[in-house]
This record gives sequence, structure tokens and C-alpha cells, in this order.
Amino acid sequence: MIYRKDANFPYPVLSNTSQSYAANYFDLDVNVSENADFYHFHFDYEIDSEFMREQISRGRAQLILIIQSKDNKFYKLQPSQQTVEIHKSRISLNKRTSIQLHIQALDKINFGSNNDLNEFYIQFRDEVNVPKFSLLGYSNVIVFDGSITKPFDLFEKRVDKDLKSDIKVELGQETIVIHYKNPEFQFNHLPKSNVLNNPYIYAGLSKALQTFIINNSDDGDVDIEDIQEPDGSLDLKLYNLMKKKMVAELNMDNIDEVIYKISDRIIEKYTVALGGLVTDGS
Repeated sequence: MIYRKDANFPYPVLSNTSQSYAANYFDLDVNVSENADFYHFHFDYEIDSEFMREQISRGRAQLILIIQSKDNKFYKLQPSQQTVEIHKSRISLNKRTSIQLHIQALDKINFGSNNDLNEFYIQFRDEVNVPKFSLLGYSNVIVFDGSITKPFDLFEKRVDKDLKSDIKVELGQETIVIHYKNPEFQFNHLPKSNVLNNPYIYAGLSKALQTFIINNSDDGDVDIEDIQEPDGSLDLKLYNLMKKKMVAELNMDNIDEVIYKISDRIIEKYTVALGGLVTDGS
């Protein structure tokens, strides 16, 4: 199973929200790619606890990747393994999919040498014995909508000659849609046309983040670490992207700062591209 909230155990369990460990950081990051037959799950993880890292390296504990879609899939990992390949016939990503990393004991483990525990458990750590096959730790949960090939692919471009304006930014169910009255407004006839569209991208992100605040906050301040995962596909993409880029807070006053963090210097790239056109033109 996947643990989304703190669970009660009769012994210390490592997690990002655990009060049992002083060194409790257990972070997972996952990217998904695919070909005609397989899904490829590429993941990185970081474990603060030296004790847990030692149990894994000595073969006394193992990492298990859990992928929850219509049902749960479990994949036992080697200590250095960072990729899992799954045939498309064995898993469905047609709805929201959750991914978590667990640490499981492969032997009875005594916590006498576990220096990563908090002060309370340090006092009697010699008495803590965890049975074989018990859960030792669980990471954060990675969530994305499996029906979307690229979870962070945010934008669509469309041409609508009946527009009453030159450009229109619209928030769709899964994407930010930029409508152009004239296809020439996309700069397709110029080099680096995608980069020249960055001001429209900026406007789209600004509108989407403002709506995100309205949808996910009562007072205008969104704590990205504390809010529940949004229901809407577009909001969920933005949420995952902000978490991936380590955005902690979103409000109307820091939208520009958040765009800077999540958009990979789009204004700087636009300026460079524009300067190149001016230089080539002269």
C-alpha cells in the first residue's frame, strides 16, 4: 500500500514527516517515458539516515518501488537500481497514478547502532528489534495523471481566425491554450520561433497560477507543502511542477518569482533570441 499520511507503528519508521528520526529526509523523484511497448520509470532518491543506507548496502534491507494505478504493483530494487521497465500490458496509466519508495527489512534488525533516531528513541534503541519483512521507511508520494504522456507538458497552440483579439490565453482542463488570430503571430517563419513565443507562455503561466491560487486557497496564500493534491489535471500539473522546482509558497505577490523558478529563464532566453534577430538583421 501507499502511505499518504503518518501511520502508527510500534517502532520508529523513516519518513519525511516522521518524528522518530532526527535525520528523516527520504525523497523520491520520478520521470516516466515510454515507447511502443514499455513504460520506463526513471527515479532518483535521497535518504538522510546513514543507518538505513547501511542496511540497504549490506543486504539487510531492500528498496521496493510501489506503483498504484488500478491496482498496486511492487518492484524489488537492487541498491543501485534507478530504472524500472514495465510492459504496457501489465500496467494501466489511464488515471491518476501514485508512486512511492519503501524500505523493507530482509532480516531481523536491531536499532542499537541507529544514531539517526530522535532523543526519545535513542534512550532505549537497544531494545528496538524490527521483525523480518517489516516496513522500515517510506518516501514522499509522486502523483501524475497517467493518461497524459508528458505530465508537465502545459501548453497547446491553436489558430482561430474568428478571434476578437490577436491573442487569447485560455485555461483548458489539462493545458494552457494559446489561441492566435493569425498564424504569423507564432513566428514560425523565424528561427527560434518557440522562444519568441515566451511572452505568451509567461502570460499563460501567470493566468494559470492566479487561478491555482483561487482554486486552492481561502486566504490568497498557498502552502505547496501542506495543501492536498489538486483534483483538476492542469492544477495537478502545476502542483507537481512547483514541488519539483521546490516552490514552497504561492500568492498573488510572488507569482513572477514562481514563474522564474518553474519556467527555466524564459524571459532571458527570449531576450537572447530577440538580440540574435537584431544582430542578424543589421
